[in-house]
Amino acid sequence: MISINNLSVQFTGTNLFDNVTFNINDRDRIGLVGKNGAGKSTLLKILCGWQEPETGVIVIATGQTVGYLPQEMVPDSRLTVINETLTAFEAIDQLEQLQERLTAEIAERTDYESTDYERLLNRHHDVTEQISMLGGSSRREQAEKILLGLGFRHSDFDRPIAEFSGGWQMRVELAKLLLRRPDFLLLDEPTNHLDIESIQWLENFLQTYPGAVVLVSHDRTFLDNITTRTIEITAGRIYDYKASYSEYVVLMQERRASQMASLTNQQRQVAQIEAFIERFRYKATKSKQVQSRIKMLDKMEEIQVDEVSTESIHFQFPPAPHSGKIVVQTEHLGKAYDGKPVFDDVDLTILKGNKVAFVGRNGEGKTTLAKIIVGDITDQTGLCKIGHQVQIGYYAQNQAAMLDGEKTVFQTIDDIAQGDIRPKIRNILGSFLFDADDIEKKVKVLSGGEKARLALAKLLLTPSNLLVLDEPTNHLDMNSKDILKNALLQYDGTLIVVSHDRDFLQGLTDTLYEFRDGKVHEFKGDIFEFLDHRKIEHLKELEVAKKTIATNNTQTISQNKLNYQQSKDRERELRKLRSVVERIEQEIEKLEGEIASKDALLAAGSNEATTNPEFYAEYQQLKELLEQKMEAWEEATIAVEEFGTR
Repeated sequence: MISINNLSVQFTGTNLFDNVTFNINDRDRIGLVGKNGAGKSTLLKILCGWQEPETGVIVIATGQTVGYLPQEMVPDSRLTVINETLTAFEAIDQLEQLQERLTAEIAERTDYESTDYERLLNRHHDVTEQISMLGGSSRREQAEKILLGLGFRHSDFDRPIAEFSGGWQMRVELAKLLLRRPDFLLLDEPTNHLDIESIQWLENFLQTYPGAVVLVSHDRTFLDNITTRTIEITAGRIYDYKASYSEYVVLMQERRASQMASLTNQQRQVAQIEAFIERFRYKATKSKQVQSRIKMLDKMEEIQVDEVSTESIHFQFPPAPHSGKIVVQTEHLGKAYDGKPVFDDVDLTILKGNKVAFVGRNGEGKTTLAKIIVGDITDQTGLCKIGHQVQIGYYAQNQAAMLDGEKTVFQTIDDIAQGDIRPKIRNILGSFLFDADDIEKKVKVLSGGEKARLALAKLLLTPSNLLVLDEPTNHLDMNSKDILKNALLQYDGTLIVVSHDRDFLQGLTDTLYEFRDGKVHEFKGDIFEFLDHRKIEHLKELEVAKKTIATNNTQTISQNKLNYQQSKDRERELRKLRSVVERIEQEIEKLEGEIASKDALLAAGSNEATTNPEFYAEYQQLKELLEQKMEAWEEATIAVEEFGTR
């Protein structure tokens, strides 16, 4: 177990954590959530020892190990893929060296009856057992199995790791971490460099992992398939839910709604108590009640409502200019690098208004075909024809990296803005969360998410009727991904999107092209229908999941109906009590007005006051009635207060 006690961390004068306390248990599956900058990555770094907290204590049980995969790192290895992966077994290597030394020492000894010799034999036995438990005899087999699961081929194993892109090198780092099998596995955005099949393999691996897993991810489906506990970081505090991400979202909304209702109720109580104090402050017979309510106010702790970030990008794509019916058509299309074919004999037709996804393992040619379509690659074989009046908007996979780091945010947009757009640059940047200070920053100092938003802003400036988006959700948080998806759903042009984000693709596209073994296969349907078709998820498991979801939905709907009815009944009763208070207050106001009129007549010595014998009787009756109404008002007010605290 890891115990976190009174953890506090400050960043630029703001509390990332303020006396946070919680535990991570041995088999937990935890998703860390919160807006960008809330402190998720910082917490992982503290848990693995990369960063020290300002206050607080992190206690890890004796003998337990922690493994951490950061979002980004720069591997520097000259080994082959398999040999670099096998470095994960350094602990076994050291044990085997110790085993060899012990074996040599045993062979040299002749004091077979001595205590030292027996101790030496026992030590050799223990080391041998440790090697066996750590899988020393099957290291290569374990390494190959995990590398294959993460998308490598057998032919990749003996290639120098330096030949691979940064994303593939990160897969090797992940493989090494999984092979070490730490007791606590901390993963920061582990799916960023994986394709759909590798993500699903990782899901299956983590579901049966013998230790605890703590995840930071913007992949909703990935979180739902793994986590059973969600820890939200917000405004320096944490909220701990024994629920998956989607279940947490519902519970979080209910919590904040409850906080708002409690705050409103408290404010109403305070107003009523202050009204009572003001009305009876100088009335001797009510002094005890007044003092009691003053103490009540002093002791009352103000209810805090969690900060909810209202910042989000907001945009829509401009209307698509007219184009011909056929937008993209290929015939016998092929592409090879250094004589090695990526794909061959590809025939596809994309029509006006189609929404299609390119899916498949990394390295199968998805990005390559996207680049052929937009004209970045021209040395392919076969035919790739772009339709009449097709205007392409392209978001490259490394679009953010292609930005000029020396330019400011404003210059980046100003350089390509034309005509009526130029006066609107600041508004456009504002809709992507760049304020007046941000637009003067150089691109090179922006975060990955900020660069991704800037690249999307560039995409809006030129109207297009064919959008080609290659991994557009990388570095975007869940809220930004949802807004981008909604904008694409409303886009009236043709869409080609390369993505491994299943939640993002669901409902967005109507056709998928799967890149596999040098061929491109068309599938009509949704991403999850495709995954079902490919037998990536077993049919029986799907049926069980569907029945479970249907049952849970029915139960949730029934419970929601009951809660709604109870809430309505409670509100109705509360309105009745408040209406009684309001009616009595109106009667008190009327009586006080009548008494004030008679007081004025008495003060003026009018004939009505001095000669009419019924005047004093009516005057006294009004004062008695006012006293009765005051008591009734107090009782009604107390009834409202007590009902509100139930």
